[in-house]
Amino acid sequence: MTLSATFNAIKSSNVISWKSTGRLQQTLAGFIEKTGKTLHSGNVSMVRLCPEFAGKGRYFEFRSRLIPASIDFAKESPLCTTLFKDGVQIRTVEHLLSALEAKGVDNCKIEILNMVADDQDVEAEVPIFDGSASAWAEAIEQVGLKEALDCHGNNAEKVAPFLNQPIYVQREDSFVAAFPSQKVQISYGIDFPQVPAIGCQWFSTTPLEGTCYAMHIASSRTFCIYEEVERMCNAGLIKGGSLDNAIVCSASEGWLNPPLRFPDEPCRHKLLDFVGDLSLFARNGSQGLPVAHMVAFKGGHALHVDFARRLSGVM
Repeated sequence: MTLSATFNAIKSSNVISWKSTGRLQQTLAGFIEKTGKTLHSGNVSMVRLCPEFAGKGRYFEFRSRLIPASIDFAKESPLCTTLFKDGVQIRTVEHLLSALEAKGVDNCKIEILNMVADDQDVEAEVPIFDGSASAWAEAIEQVGLKEALDCHGNNAEKVAPFLNQPIYVQREDSFVAAFPSQKVQISYGIDFPQVPAIGCQWFSTTPLEGTCYAMHIASSRTFCIYEEVERMCNAGLIKGGSLDNAIVCSASEGWLNPPLRFPDEPCRHKLLDFVGDLSLFARNGSQGLPVAHMVAFKGGHALHVDFARRLSGVM
């Protein structure tokens, strides 16, 4: 795919301009297959990551149906990011997509299978493992990457969305703002005044390339507040949740399953989720994360998706 063809496939707007990164699109050098328990349904699923042609981007295949890992198919759902298309949905995609985006896997077919077969299944969920993205990041590191070629044997330029002007989205006292920059930079803040062991935390990173993601972000685990567990269970969520796949903090007792991997592990995990959710802005094997300085405070999956849609000019 020529550079002009890559640019023609995705259009710039007044908010962002698609520009060359100076790199070629990549895909996996081999296959990755992992099986594990899921967080919300509590079922067991198998995920197989497959190399894919340049320009195909990242997409899921479930029961012979294809669901692009695109903001166009993101559905608001509690405590996770869900993709929905043609009556089929894939839940809890954020950790896997975070690792793929950060590690530069631009094109990938993601096959997913429920291990308890049911011909009526219209939903699958990505395994939670230890609550972080480490399992995916380590597997990608082990199998390696290769230059992605299209079906004619041509390589493809990797482009990225460069922010043209400051933008923001807000829900009550939570916000994501972004400012034009020459590099990707993320500053993330959280605030839990009712939980002293967490409190107010900030974490910033730039860039994500190299060892930064693997060393400082990928291993940060999802977290929850102990006093909210009963409410989440009553809502039919976290059926597969345990102290093995989340760090749990009590407002009165502090952390119930220490030690933390980082003093600010909850904040780092929010940044991990942010990378995964913003990966949905990718098009045709492009970079999903905008080249900008992004500042998020008290965000969540719904706000992250709002921000991606704002980049698209939808909001």
